Amino acid sequence: MKGSKIFLFAVLIFTFVLSGCNFEKKEIYNIATGTTGGTYYPIGVGMGQLWTEHYRDENIKFNGQASAGSVENIDLLRNGEADFAILQGLLSTQAAEGSGIYEGNQYEELRAVGMIWPNVEHFVLMENFVESGDISDIDGRSFSVGPQASGTEQSTVTMMEGIGLDKSDIRTEYLGYDDTISSMRDGRLNGGSLPAGVPVSAITDMYASGLNAAILDVTDEQMADINGIVNTWYRYTIEAGTYPRQEEDIETIAQPNVLVTTSDMDEELVYNLTKILFENREYMINIHNSAREMQVETALEGLNTPLHPGTYRYFEEQGVEIEDHLKPEELREEGN
Repeated sequence: MKGSKIFLFAVLIFTFVLSGCNFEKKEIYNIATGTTGGTYYPIGVGMGQLWTEHYRDENIKFNGQASAGSVENIDLLRNGEADFAILQGLLSTQAAEGSGIYEGNQYEELRAVGMIWPNVEHFVLMENFVESGDISDIDGRSFSVGPQASGTEQSTVTMMEGIGLDKSDIRTEYLGYDDTISSMRDGRLNGGSLPAGVPVSAITDMYASGLNAAILDVTDEQMADINGIVNTWYRYTIEAGTYPRQEEDIETIAQPNVLVTTSDMDEELVYNLTKILFENREYMINIHNSAREMQVETALEGLNTPLHPGTYRYFEEQGVEIEDHLKPEELREEGN
């Protein structure tokens, strides 16, 4: 009995000492991004650094983690291996609606934090095959739709469907951005799809190296037809001078790169993170130039995924007009 009392006393003393040493376990949130060579990764890592700095006193940390991109990011969110993720607007829409590749597998808990920069469509084609000057010119050509199972492939095929084409109408290749331009230079490929924030380094190289190729326009009619498949694209002008030797504006379209989380995430936390992100734009621009288009005024462009309640509250306070389909189900239920 005496030995038991001594042991219990020792345990109590040890517990007291530990509590006095403030051994508080850090709370870590993961942000799923993309491959280390793309734009998603540096933006996600920079975002994590920004948030961590603001939550340093609370011992909360946010980590940007590399991934294969949008499709894997949705899986990581579903499995609880990520708390936030950057998604291509097309895949965010399809997952939230249960359409496209997510037909019968709707992700009802998916919530948007906002569009953080536009994913601008660049369909490039060798000049000797350019006829109308718009994306219909890829018909019958050897054309890269992006790596297999990538977000690039998904968006390219959807755009093709919108203008009445499919893979049988082209000689399909599955190449990354640098390999696409390299193959065009070597005469092994007529063109390819390279969606990204402007300027795209591979396309800068295309122009700077003197490759006789062009970025194709997207007409208003084509944009309407493409949005008839999935309504997530909007008009985007690549202004003259964006790329070397680019003397005229290029009228294309863009879809949002969307920061998302889930309905399980704490409302006050998401409100604060949204506020920190959009009110520290200069910090993010220093991380990557694509963030220059991260603005409250355009944060809902092309979005179809319902907003998180915390984000909804922030944008309401900023006077942003929020379309009804972006109101989260949680707030609709409160209203009832």
